[in-house]
Amino acid sequence: MTTIDGGQRRKTPIEPLVDRLEAAGGLDAAGRAIAGRVRKATAPTALKEALSGTWLGHAVHPLLTDVVLGALLSTTILDVVGGDESGRGRRRLIGVGILAALPTAATGANDWADSEYGNDPVRRVGLVHAACNVGALSLYAASLPARRRGDGLRGTVLGLGGATLLGISGYLGGHLSFAQGIGPDQTIYDAGPTDWTSAGDAADLADGQPKRVVVDETPVLLLRDGAQLFALHDRCSHRGCSLADGKVDGDEIECPCHGSRFARADGAVRRGPASAPQPSFDVRESGGRLEVRRRLLPA
Repeated sequence: MTTIDGGQRRKTPIEPLVDRLEAAGGLDAAGRAIAGRVRKATAPTALKEALSGTWLGHAVHPLLTDVVLGALLSTTILDVVGGDESGRGRRRLIGVGILAALPTAATGANDWADSEYGNDPVRRVGLVHAACNVGALSLYAASLPARRRGDGLRGTVLGLGGATLLGISGYLGGHLSFAQGIGPDQTIYDAGPTDWTSAGDAADLADGQPKRVVVDETPVLLLRDGAQLFALHDRCSHRGCSLADGKVDGDEIECPCHGSRFARADGAVRRGPASAPQPSFDVRESGGRLEVRRRLLPA
């Protein structure tokens, strides 16, 4: 149990284990190899966008995990408390969980492969998270023959083993999302100034060359195209790469890491895998200085 000791939170017993897992360099070779294959397999734009949730507005994986967890854990609850005397409902729930695991695994692997490059803790924790899921599915699947032949005790024990692995996997998945920040829009915590704020000398912004500046602790991409000025949040909403290091192509800016494209005028997603638009800024030139302010949505 987590307690406050002398004003400081004490770690739960599992947190040191996660710390050790994040430092387990022996997982890197397998993790890099698997992630590389996943990136290669999902390279086509349409598939990548489908798995990444470009069409949905946020990641797909969290939605699908609820189906898998709900179906499989419901099986174990019925094993423990009863209410399905024939066992048919539990067998069907296991079938639903196994079928739903296929797209869930695909979306999760896609998100992890986009995040593990250059991030050792994410690579290592994600690999063990996936291994726990495979183990849990294997145990629930192995319980089906026992259930069909009427060996309820064996089926229950195998299901309890699967539920235990699902609990471990769920904890690691939460760690990836909420401690490592995999999945959320990477721009939401520093939206930028609401009042006109200096962004540097106008003469320092060359035509057609994106430039990264920091305005009130918010990274901002500035772009000049003749008499037009554009400003977007510089941290890609997908995985946080700097858009200023990317490519300007017509009226779009392409992220250098995963190829997401955003409209330079308003940050709208033109191509995934990003699912959230880039925040855009009003920008003006005043007294030889560039100034920006966050563009607010209409009331």
